[in-house]
Amino acid sequence: MTKTRRISLLILSVLLSAVTVVSGFTVYRELSLQQKEKEDFAALAKLVQITSPKPQQFDEKQSPSDDKPEPVRSLAPLFAQNSDCIGWLSIPDTQLNYPVMYTPESPQKYLRRNFDGGYSQSGIPFLDYRCDTGCTNRMIYGHNMKNRTMFGTLIHYTDPAYAAAHSVITFQTADGLEKYTVFAVVPVQKTDAWYSFIRAADGAEFAKQVALLRSKSLYDTGVTPVYGQQLLSLSPCYGSGKDGRLIVAAAQL
Repeated sequence: MTKTRRISLLILSVLLSAVTVVSGFTVYRELSLQQKEKEDFAALAKLVQITSPKPQQFDEKQSPSDDKPEPVRSLAPLFAQNSDCIGWLSIPDTQLNYPVMYTPESPQKYLRRNFDGGYSQSGIPFLDYRCDTGCTNRMIYGHNMKNRTMFGTLIHYTDPAYAAAHSVITFQTADGLEKYTVFAVVPVQKTDAWYSFIRAADGAEFAKQVALLRSKSLYDTGVTPVYGQQLLSLSPCYGSGKDGRLIVAAAQL
């Protein structure tokens, strides 16, 4: 082996070692940030931990298990810490358990920010700027994270068995706790007409939009919303294309 070749191999070896070190550090840093984000959200969840509802009086013919009141979170400390927060979104028995932000003057403020306003790759779920408490279709966006945090867990809803086992979504605001049941799971493009459906002018428009979405659903859930029910749509990125999205749509119970 010539001296020149030995030097070339040595340089290549050094470069490969450097790349390995840098790559390892990058992976370590990313995993550390993800773990830190998990811990921060766990702390927020603890801050608003579920409180037990007051005992109710039951009719003699009514079982204590009938119409059991849903336990609620104490959101006041969360609102005091960050006024951009409007509520808490949760799907029981899944990782999806997060605050929801609302900044109509800056619609995507929390796309890459944490609860304290610092940079975050995961961001925080946020309500569409066009929505309010009285809108027909509350639309909430979140990232499809590879570690299944944020809205990454929603990808499991492409499996009808998973959806059936996790059909109820809860969303609590200052107005109280609302429960929704999933009625459609639809892969779409970001230009889909559903993203423009915020308020129904009347029952006919409501029925038309719901029927159109259900016709594109991956499977039939057996649930058909009726006019007057509020809708909740959760939407992360989906698929390999940059414009691909997934809609998990639910109707108020």
